[in-house]
Amino acid sequence: MKAYWQLTLTQLRIFLRNRQVLFWTLAFPIFLMIMLGSFLGNGNGMSVSIGVVDQDQSLQSKQLMNILKKNEAIQLQKEKNKDGAIKLLKKGDLHVVVIIPKGYESHFSSTPTNLKPFTLPVYYNETNFAVSQIGIQLVNGAVDAISKKMVDYVPVVMTETQGIESLNLKYIDFLVPGIVAMMIMSNNMNGVAGQIAAWRERGILRRMQGTTLKASTFIAAQITARLFLNGMQALIVLGVAHLIFGVEVRGSWFTLITFVILGTLAFMAIGFIIAGIAKTPESASPIAGFLSFPLLFLGGVFFPIKDMPEYLQPIVQALPIAHLSHALRETMNVGASFISLGTEALVLGCWLIVAFIVASFTFKWE
Repeated sequence: MKAYWQLTLTQLRIFLRNRQVLFWTLAFPIFLMIMLGSFLGNGNGMSVSIGVVDQDQSLQSKQLMNILKKNEAIQLQKEKNKDGAIKLLKKGDLHVVVIIPKGYESHFSSTPTNLKPFTLPVYYNETNFAVSQIGIQLVNGAVDAISKKMVDYVPVVMTETQGIESLNLKYIDFLVPGIVAMMIMSNNMNGVAGQIAAWRERGILRRMQGTTLKASTFIAAQITARLFLNGMQALIVLGVAHLIFGVEVRGSWFTLITFVILGTLAFMAIGFIIAGIAKTPESASPIAGFLSFPLLFLGGVFFPIKDMPEYLQPIVQALPIAHLSHALRETMNVGASFISLGTEALVLGCWLIVAFIVASFTFKWE
C-alpha cells in the first residue's frame, strides 16, 4: 500500500512540476471552448434572408413588406431590381426572393367579391432547400394574412395555441460536455501512451520491474493519479464555462463524476495498449494521434451524432467517446439520471474491460 501511495504522489508531482505540460493541457481545451463558444455559443435560433423587389411602390406593397418585417425570423432586404436579387440568390446571400409586380395595388381596387388571386413571383435557393422552404412558408403566411383581411374571411375552425417552456439550450451547452470528453480522451489515451513509452525507453520501467513492485500496484497508482488530475481539470473547465457563458450542471454531480471515472479508465486502458504496441515514444504519439483525431469528429464532440451519415451510425455508436460525450451532455443539460444512461455506462464498461485485457497482453516493462 505504501508503494501505491508513493507512486501516486510521484505521478502527481511529475505532472504538476512540468508547468509547460500543465499549462497547455488546461489552456488548450479552455481556449478552444472560449473561441468556439464566443463565435457559436449563443446561436440557438435561425433566420431566413428574404429579398423583396417592390416594383409597385404602393401602400399595399409596403403593407406586405411591413408584415414580413414584423416576423423576427425574417431578415428582410429591399432590392432595387429583379436581376440583382436573383444574383444574390444564386450566390447564397439570400434564401428567398419575392417580386411585387406593378399593378399590385390596382388589382385590389375592384370590389372584394370579384377579386381574383394575384400572383406574386417567389424564387428560392434550391441548394439550401430546408431553409428556403421555411422562407416560403413565412411569405405564404404574410400573403394569407392580407387575403383574409381583404375578404373579411371568418374561419370556421380556430386553434388555441399554448406555449410550453422548454430548455433554452445553446451551442455552448452542447460544446462544453464535448470539450470535457475530449480532454479525458486526450489526457489518458495520448498522455498514457507517450509517458509509458518514454519511461520504457529510458529504462525506468525496467528498474521498477527489478524491485518487488507489482504491475497491478503500478497501474493502480497511474489510475488514481490520473483520476485526480482529470477531476480537477474537469472542474476547472466547468468553472470557466459557468463564469463566462453561464453553463450549468442540471443533473447529479455523482452521475457526472461516475462517467468521468468510467471515461478515464476506458481511455487509460486504450493508452496502455498503444504504449505496448509502440516501440518508441516518437511512434506512440503518432499512433495515439491517428486514433484520437477522427474520434473528435465522429464522437459527437463538436457536432451532433444524429447529423452524421446513416452508413457511419453503426461505427459511431460503437465509439467510447460518443457514449462519454452523450452521457456528460445528458447529465449536464437535461439532468438525466445514471439509470437512464445505462447503455452509455455499459458500453464504456465493456471498452474498459476488453481494453485492459488486451493491455495486459501487450504491456511490456522493457
